[in-house]
Amino acid sequence: MTGTITVRPLTATDRCDRCGAQAYVRAVMSSGSELLFCAHHWHDNEDRLREVSAAIHDERDRLVAVPSTAALEER
Repeated sequence: MTGTITVRPLTATDRCDRCGAQAYVRAVMSSGSELLFCAHHWHDNEDRLREVSAAIHDERDRLVAVPSTAALEER
């Protein structure tokens, strides 16, 4: 029997299990437990987590580039 994993969006209250920063990636293990990661710690552990995770919910696309100070001064 295969279960369905329900994915809820990550919010500002979801924090990285390593450092406490806002989480942008959820790795769900086959046991159903979840690990949450900021973009930095996901990058550090991505290869191994892709091997052992049953599902990965990645919202790093929500991270956007912040305009440089020079770009703000031109406005």
